Amino acid sequence: MKLVIGGYAQGKLAYVLEKYRLQEDVVWDGILPDQTVPGQKTIVIDHLHQWVKNRILDGGYPEREIEAFLNDFEDCILISNEIGNGIVPLDAFEREYRERMGRILIWLAKRAEEVERVICGIGQKIK
Repeated sequence: MKLVIGGYAQGKLAYVLEKYRLQEDVVWDGILPDQTVPGQKTIVIDHLHQWVKNRILDGGYPEREIEAFLNDFEDCILISNEIGNGIVPLDAFEREYRERMGRILIWLAKRAEEVERVICGIGQKIK
């Protein structure tokens, strides 16, 4: 698994597609699939942070669900906005989401074979 992080609108998806020579048909936007297209080796999960937020809102447990997903789809690229830089939200839910997303990204970074941060469309390998 590879993890790509960066700020909002920094070109993360375009960077991944170009670097790994992938087409957009391998991209799942804000969802984790339960199966892939036959013959499709690598899958890309874009907007992972949005999926986590939706799962929390739905009463899910994204930490467990991501772990189960990775057990089935080891050859994936996860793309997420960096959450947690900046002002601490006043809203209690937003603070909980920020905390949980930060912990999820830490766990994913430890598990990932490679972690990159994208700024202005330029990737920087951090692991």
